[in-house]
Amino acid sequence: MKRQLLKLIHNAICMAILISFVGCNSSENLYKAPKVSAFRGGKLPPPPGMVYVPSGTILFKGSLDSGNVGKNISLSAFFIDETEVTNKQYRAFVNWVADSVAITDFLNDDQFFLDVASEDGEGRRINWKKVKKISPIWQSKDPAIVEKLGPMITTRGSRRALNPEVVKYRFSYLKTKGNLKQEYVTDTVPVMPTEDIWSKDFPNAQLTSLDANYFTHESFDHYPVVGVTWRQARGYADWRGKEMMANLMKNSYLSGYQLTFSLPTEAQWQYAAEGKLDPRDTIAGSKLTIDAEEGKQKLAVNYKQGEGTYSRDGATFTVPVKSYTPNAFGIYNMAGNVAEWTLDAYSPSAVAFVNDLNPVLLYDADERDADALKRKVIRGGSWSGNGEQLNSETRGYAVDYEPHSYVGFRCVMSAFELPTAQSKTRKY
Repeated sequence: MKRQLLKLIHNAICMAILISFVGCNSSENLYKAPKVSAFRGGKLPPPPGMVYVPSGTILFKGSLDSGNVGKNISLSAFFIDETEVTNKQYRAFVNWVADSVAITDFLNDDQFFLDVASEDGEGRRINWKKVKKISPIWQSKDPAIVEKLGPMITTRGSRRALNPEVVKYRFSYLKTKGNLKQEYVTDTVPVMPTEDIWSKDFPNAQLTSLDANYFTHESFDHYPVVGVTWRQARGYADWRGKEMMANLMKNSYLSGYQLTFSLPTEAQWQYAAEGKLDPRDTIAGSKLTIDAEEGKQKLAVNYKQGEGTYSRDGATFTVPVKSYTPNAFGIYNMAGNVAEWTLDAYSPSAVAFVNDLNPVLLYDADERDADALKRKVIRGGSWSGNGEQLNSETRGYAVDYEPHSYVGFRCVMSAFELPTAQSKTRKY
């Protein structure tokens, strides 16, 4: 009897301890991890204008003529713009910066601010809901506003335009010089693209009509923006990331996450482009053509197919960003139309020393550095390039302060790994 009583007391104490422990953690289900199952559909819903690229592995090579056999690299999942950044999208960035400069540096009107308590103006936030009702402010016809914005405005031909020396974007980033030095810095970049870049790139051609209309006229809204330097493209990516996280993620599954937004690394770019064409037509040195020939696939890509043959693909210059057929990931014009800036510094031997997981070669050159240190990788070929440049492995470069009429860009945002069939919990 005594033994049974002791046993009952012992069991009661154990149960009390167990109930107490479970009760403290029941809200979190601390020890009830669910079984892993593959995500239906295999991809996350992308933010507007982007597509989801799942994690994967590719063969990453150096220059095609270097004899480098390359190495296998793996990439985490990411989102990438389904199209090149358009004139309309980039104009939204320019107008946002111009509105910011107009309000803070020239108008200084309390009606455009949310906080007006600070005497020195520090810490005041712009009331963007009110600003957007009259944006872009620099195009206002109000004589009082026009007079105050004088230094912001210049003339180009017969029209008003923004002064590129005044309209600048300020942002902070981690400045990296290889493995030597890393520090957070604040940079200021002018945001206006070089509108007469067409005549500058082709000085003996009659392209003044494109100079005057390509960036500003609504008929070119959905064409890829050009005349943008690598530093300007990086500024746009920073702004777009902040805008997206502030305006689009509040009620989405991405809410609460810290996600990076940037130009694509060249490895990300290559991986995203891998499905663009039949692999048999992307071997280095193969002839790419839009003509139907025996044994050749008929391709639809905007590029120069021979000396003086710009128009055989249906356009002499750029085409709207959703022209032709998207690749296997749903991405448009990863080959041709405009070549694209990537995040990486250019080195012919980069593949030899970058990591085999999410590789990137970062080097933010100082202004006094030689141009060789300012070279950034461009990928994809363009409307003015030949067929060999369309290969997804072909690497080119331009210095970070030089714009071109044949170079544009697109953006990427980090994403998450999804459980796949390989990791799904199985019954044994």
